[in-house]
Amino acid sequence: MKTKTRNWDAAEHLDSPSLIAAYLEAALIEAKGDPQFLLTALNTVARAGNFSELSREVGMSRKGLYKALSTDGNPSFTSIMQLLNTLGVEVHFNAQKVSR
Repeated sequence: MKTKTRNWDAAEHLDSPSLIAAYLEAALIEAKGDPQFLLTALNTVARAGNFSELSREVGMSRKGLYKALSTDGNPSFTSIMQLLNTLGVEVHFNAQKVSR
């Protein structure tokens, strides 16, 4: 008997601001400075809910938000901050030791 499988999609499990924040925090760590990696994580988070409603709340068209969060996207910092605010998550900064 064959086992049926399907692709796992994190978007299906991101149903609260605390889960979204944890997911984005993990993505930020894994990204290791790769902005595209984090953009992909933001896309996943956006897909977790009603994309059309989210785009309206962010103040962008649905198509505009899709493009901004696509692999070819280059969203403004303002757009990212509006998206995070709408999703109910905050950005925090921590000092790290930097060798110069």
